[in-house]
Amino acid sequence: MSGMDPLNGEERIILKSPQEIEKMRRSNLIVAEILDAIKSAAHPGVTTQELDELAITLLAKYKARSAFKGYNGYPTALCTSVNEEVVHGIPSGRVLKEGDILSLDFGVVSEDYYGDAAVTLPIGRISADAEKLLRVTEEALYLAIDQARPGNRLQDISAAVQGHVEAHRFSVVRAFVGHGIGQQLHEKPQIPNFGLPGRGIRLKPGMTLAIEPMINAGGFEVEILRDGWTAVTRDRSLSAHFEHSVAVTENGPYILSKL
Repeated sequence: MSGMDPLNGEERIILKSPQEIEKMRRSNLIVAEILDAIKSAAHPGVTTQELDELAITLLAKYKARSAFKGYNGYPTALCTSVNEEVVHGIPSGRVLKEGDILSLDFGVVSEDYYGDAAVTLPIGRISADAEKLLRVTEEALYLAIDQARPGNRLQDISAAVQGHVEAHRFSVVRAFVGHGIGQQLHEKPQIPNFGLPGRGIRLKPGMTLAIEPMINAGGFEVEILRDGWTAVTRDRSLSAHFEHSVAVTENGPYILSKL
């Protein structure tokens, strides 16, 4: 689940021990395994509410708690954002159709540590333009993760996303950002997906970051629907969202939420 508002100034960041990072790895593996199961169940004719019910069933199996349900009043365990919905789409009776794209954002709490990840997937056959949006957004995520190394600056991550995305004539959402993660779902620092390299705080081993490009096929502007949660592109163009939780280590980035 994305944070809001871009980074502002120097911030105190909680560094994690190797033991804490391994707890976060276990928490994030639960996220990855449940997301993988939900991806397999997401096909034309299924409702987003049915996917949320599957997530709740699997949470019980893994003896984990939803990170999202009840967070600032959010009503469900899963975020399901379809087509022009950017983030925080609330599962409902909406039936998925051939050609839709579906963003799944999911988090858990296990052993007192949070896991958080997101993926956007095709529902059946999708257009070539939608395929490109998904591919470029996922590529931007991995380019950003590669910058999560000791000695780099925070906005090296941001610039990696923006540079790749804008080279493909897509736009970077400004209103929502990535975030630190640990014993809280949203910790410092906030991680914009836009910015100039060489700026921001210096990255250190023990930082744990939820890196999450949110990319629009049209303009970057978004608006919030009447439910108070669902963010959509103002021009109703398609939007994609990919996220991993990552630890900065002496050996480089360690992706905690990858199977």
